[in-house]
Amino acid sequence: MKSTALFGLVIKPFNWLRKIRGFRLVYTPLLAIVLFTVVMGIILGTLHLQEKGQQEAALFRELSFAKQRIQLRFANNADSLNTINREIAASSEDTKLRQLVREQADDLVLNNHEIVKIIWLNAENTKQWTVPVNNAKTDWISKTQNDQAVNEGLNKAIELSRATSRAAFSQFISLNLSDEEPLAKDRRTVFWQVAPNIVGGQVIGFLAALYTTQGILDIIPGELKAHYRFTLLTDKERVLSISSDRDTPKRAFSNQTSLDIGVLSPNLVLRIDTYPPPTNLTFRMLIGVVIGLSAFVIWSLWSVLKQMQVRQEAEANLSTETSFRNAMENSTPVGIRAHDMQKRITYVNRAFCEMTGWSAKELVGLLPPFPFWPDTRRDELVDKMNRALLSDTGSKTGIEGAILRRDGSLIQTRTFIAPLINERGIQTGWVTSLIDISEPKKIREELAASQERFITVLEGLDAAVSVVDLESDRLLFANRFYRENFGDDSKGHFQLAGNANNLETLHDVAEDLQDSPPGIPTSFLYQESESEEIQLSDGSNKWYEVRRRFIPWVDGHLAQLLIATDITVRKEADESARLQEERMQFTSRLTTMGEMASSLAHELNQPLSAISNYCMGVAKRLESSLDPALTKEILPALEKASEQAHRAGTIIQRIRGFVKRSEPQRKSTAISEIINDAVGLVEIEAHRHRLTITSNITENLPEVDIDPVLILQVLVNLLKNGLDSTREAYPLSSRWSAPAVNISADLDTSIFPAMLRIQVSDGGSGIPDLVSQRMFEPFFSTKSDGMGMGLNICRSIIESHQGRLWAVNRMDAEHTKLAGCTFTILLPLVSPEAAGNV
Repeated sequence: MKSTALFGLVIKPFNWLRKIRGFRLVYTPLLAIVLFTVVMGIILGTLHLQEKGQQEAALFRELSFAKQRIQLRFANNADSLNTINREIAASSEDTKLRQLVREQADDLVLNNHEIVKIIWLNAENTKQWTVPVNNAKTDWISKTQNDQAVNEGLNKAIELSRATSRAAFSQFISLNLSDEEPLAKDRRTVFWQVAPNIVGGQVIGFLAALYTTQGILDIIPGELKAHYRFTLLTDKERVLSISSDRDTPKRAFSNQTSLDIGVLSPNLVLRIDTYPPPTNLTFRMLIGVVIGLSAFVIWSLWSVLKQMQVRQEAEANLSTETSFRNAMENSTPVGIRAHDMQKRITYVNRAFCEMTGWSAKELVGLLPPFPFWPDTRRDELVDKMNRALLSDTGSKTGIEGAILRRDGSLIQTRTFIAPLINERGIQTGWVTSLIDISEPKKIREELAASQERFITVLEGLDAAVSVVDLESDRLLFANRFYRENFGDDSKGHFQLAGNANNLETLHDVAEDLQDSPPGIPTSFLYQESESEEIQLSDGSNKWYEVRRRFIPWVDGHLAQLLIATDITVRKEADESARLQEERMQFTSRLTTMGEMASSLAHELNQPLSAISNYCMGVAKRLESSLDPALTKEILPALEKASEQAHRAGTIIQRIRGFVKRSEPQRKSTAISEIINDAVGLVEIEAHRHRLTITSNITENLPEVDIDPVLILQVLVNLLKNGLDSTREAYPLSSRWSAPAVNISADLDTSIFPAMLRIQVSDGGSGIPDLVSQRMFEPFFSTKSDGMGMGLNICRSIIESHQGRLWAVNRMDAEHTKLAGCTFTILLPLVSPEAAGNV
């Protein structure tokens, strides 16, 4: 292996040299052009560097000249100001000399464009005179409201000059000038130069000159400013003035230097920038032509080289492609044949020859119908071929056909057809590929028949059969019964699978099996769970008997098979039987209750009669007593005890008669007496619990034909229930604020005929909805010691009087919570028997 690698390393350079030698006619001129271009570039670059150096030297000379001009001007101005100061000191007493001094200062302003004006101030900083004289035209500082900034700068310069006893400068002052001012550009930035006038060591005044930065640039000769752009800047790169607004090129040369205009002057920088020099068009065109021709020649030679390389690569690829194509055609089991536009066979591969039993020489040149087509199907196959060639169906799904082998055996085939397109995009024929589908077709037909039998059986079942993938929760299979009842998704499957815990268990099982080694354990599969009765939670109240098991699906994933049988009819029958049994139990309990009530009434009548007789006997004896005080205190109590014992006996008799389904013993009675008796009976218990009872009875109510004992029992029961509800809502410590239980009686004229209305209202917590639906049922009670017969008997008593009894909850004032309950009784004013007699 090492010798082979070494041989490859030695051979590679020789192959590369052989490849280069084949293109020596191209590489020689290419190398010459490249060398020529490089030499020309070096020469031009050297010339450019020399020219750049010369321009930078000239730029430095011009900058130095401009600097000298500006510094010389400031030195001359300083001398002139000192001269004027001396003459001012000498002419303090002579008026004509003072006038000559002002004229001399005026000439200094006129001859120096950078000076705007000159001011003479005395030792107290009071302005004495100004040149030029301030008037409406020259006093532009006051007109632009910049006098405060200018005066502040002047005062600072005077203070500095007073402290140093020499000429001083102020800082640069930016004026706020409107663009409409004619000299706004020239006077936008100014500064002061103050020269002290010292006589005999004493400062007698100050001579101040106001400079403009734009005027400083006017000192530079115009021919320099025509070729260069000059800019005045501070040491912080702030632009004070500029000689021209014309932009300089990006590659322009630039230089700068600091200006020394005085000892106490601010830092000032003068920068110079070059404008584009005049171009040498002939020289540049010559350079462009040389470079362009060199580039064109190089590109041409490079293109020829690339084309030759592409040609060699194409030839090599074509040879490789041809070898690869022949290898594929000879190794593929798919039969391939080509046709021209007349449908003549122009090419067949080896697989097609083996498939038909004919040789390539015998097949090439044949026209349809071909001899390898069965005689009985030739017309059919010709028609299929023609239709496939005129459309693109044969290239997508293929067409089924048959081939009769040379030995007489028949094979089934599927043919795919595609057009043959040449390099110019023109169709020259078709290519067809055939595959043998005899064995797959036979297997597919058997599978289809088996699948049809299987589907027929499952579709005929009156049970839901479904299979769900436990990894993706996707419905894999569902029969007709499942689709009709649960649709085409897996929601019904999981409804039948049970509650949320069962669903979580299913997903946990699927995750555990995914984490386990490959393959699903056989012990886990095909284990059918016990049948389970499931009621759907979709409101349909349907019941299903469900059996389920885990199975491996055809793709290897774990799935769950579920079979659900509808048992709704059976569950309804069981429920009906259960309800019937409960009704029988209720009937038995009512019968027993009636027998107990009858026996209890019989047993209690005798002691109650004895109590009544004993009370009456004692009362008779007390009447014959001689002690009037004793008679007055004890006799009424005995009479009331006898009366209540008699009343208790009467109530028991009425309830016994009611239990025996006997008719009430009606008589015309005032309802106010019954209500007062009921309040008197219950009031003792109300006071014991610190509660109160109020009554509200409409006057002149007509008497009604009722059984007073039974109606009294109903009212007593309702009042006691109202007291119990109020007592539960209010604890003992807060019952002083509890509302009273109210009983009222009036006529309800909203219905015809009018009826007697009795209402019992309490201030408790109301009746919950679940309780209100069942509170009139027998044996239903919310009290731990209650029998559940009170309200049921009350409603039966009222209905036996052809009346009605119902309850309605009351809300508080804000309608946010329950604030009690009201029981309403409606009784007819005339009994049905009396109405019938009328």
